[in-house]
Amino acid sequence: MTEERDPRGDLEFVTIPKLLRLLTERHGDAVAVEDGEVHLTFRSLRARALEVARSLRAVGVQRGDRVAIWAPNMVEWMVVCLGAHQVGGVIVPINTRYKGVEAAYLLGTSGAKVLFTVAGFLGTDYTALLREAGEPLPALAHVVALRGEAGSGEPLEAFLRRGDVVPEAEVEAAGDEVSPDDLADILFTSGTTGKPKGAMCTHAQNLRAVRAWTHVTGLRAGDRYLVAMPFFHSFGYKFGWFAAMMRGATTLPEAVFDAGRCLARIDRDKVSVFPGPPAIYQSLLLRDDLASYDLSSLRLAVTGAAVIPVELVQRMRDTLHIETVITGYGLTETTGVATMCRFDDDPETIATTSGRAIPDVEVKVVDAEGNTLGPDQTGEIWVRGYNVMRGYFDAPEETAKTVDADGYLHTGDIGSLDARGYIRITDRLKDMFIVGGFNAYPAEIESLLLGHPDLAEVAVVGIPEPRLGEVGAAFVVPRAGRSVDCEAVVAWCRDRMANYKVPRKVFVLDALPRNASNKVLKYQLRERARVEA
Repeated sequence: MTEERDPRGDLEFVTIPKLLRLLTERHGDAVAVEDGEVHLTFRSLRARALEVARSLRAVGVQRGDRVAIWAPNMVEWMVVCLGAHQVGGVIVPINTRYKGVEAAYLLGTSGAKVLFTVAGFLGTDYTALLREAGEPLPALAHVVALRGEAGSGEPLEAFLRRGDVVPEAEVEAAGDEVSPDDLADILFTSGTTGKPKGAMCTHAQNLRAVRAWTHVTGLRAGDRYLVAMPFFHSFGYKFGWFAAMMRGATTLPEAVFDAGRCLARIDRDKVSVFPGPPAIYQSLLLRDDLASYDLSSLRLAVTGAAVIPVELVQRMRDTLHIETVITGYGLTETTGVATMCRFDDDPETIATTSGRAIPDVEVKVVDAEGNTLGPDQTGEIWVRGYNVMRGYFDAPEETAKTVDADGYLHTGDIGSLDARGYIRITDRLKDMFIVGGFNAYPAEIESLLLGHPDLAEVAVVGIPEPRLGEVGAAFVVPRAGRSVDCEAVVAWCRDRMANYKVPRKVFVLDALPRNASNKVLKYQLRERARVEA
């Protein structure tokens, strides 16, 4: 199947610093971002990024150094990211739902030199969480407060004054030295080992993948893009504000998804693009006051990360008046994208498949021995192409387990390809489940739960939930002589892990079901959880 090709982003823009310079020439006085009272043109966005770049250089950040951002969707997130890229820095986004121990692990593993964060978001002081975690972070030399009380960090205004001693020409030259093959970011993703791993992606990979995504979706200059997906996630970062910026569209950051607030913004701000997981659109459609909002400006929605009812796609078009609905599939390890539906696909194809491979990417389904399967046969999904990560940061053994010698990424997802090359995701080898668009990994949650003083054994599975798609259920075996209060275990989890990881149900067992090899029979637990729920 052929389709009109768009210029490759890695060839047209080369690197992210050169992209930003080119965008200033093309769209200089157009509005790049509107965040409350702050409206920045493309020219002023670059000027702010250069300020950050000068300050980063002043504190010693060099090409390849890691710069972490632990903050919600805001204009400062964008500015810091672009400023770090200008001096060859590598961005490490941190989930705003993380607790101190979780964030400290990412900071320590990546060796981040600078952390940009906030205080007061949803009542959380992130620097205080780090202090309470008590983890040594020898590489972390500077903590900068983007907004709110500075706490133990340095206020952004003070940090920016550090850059006064660095000539702008120095950071312009640093941007010119950045190579397409330099790392642009490390996005951490968990796995079966229970410890997050950092997927490394380059400037060229990001530019090429995002360009392909914007071409398939039809994102264009003048669009007004409401980004409610978090910037720490590739959906909110790479295919959110970065995609909007690349096409000359306006980014409208939304720190926390709230159906009523987003409907009001669509009406007031004339939003034309609003991607997100299916749960977002279901929340909009459930509003009793939906008819009171003018949604006529909406034209494009991109969704995925969960099974989507055909009826939902039809209601998104008929009730929300969204002209184009597109679904897709990707992993952090594939620069966030691998397959996508096309704008002219029918509602059933959009709802029941995750599209076909984007240009220059191969997708195949294999059996347990790695043999390629034919149409509609079910097996593991493998992906190969420019979008496959450079590897996991400082984890060559884990990389070798995931990307084979022929360059295929073994996704751990189970599915099939039809005769057209469209993919259907049916299961997950690695037991991952998706909570409202966020990947939840049982091994990681189990590892955290085993820190509970009353628990001897733990097994976590995903179970269906109407609004979020799936949620976690934990099966626990008490320590000898201990009793378990299920509600107290859930509360304990809420204090120690991101909300989407917290099991919604806890079941107490005398023993976990196991096979002859002592492996926990999770399919039995899933069935029991569904029956109990």
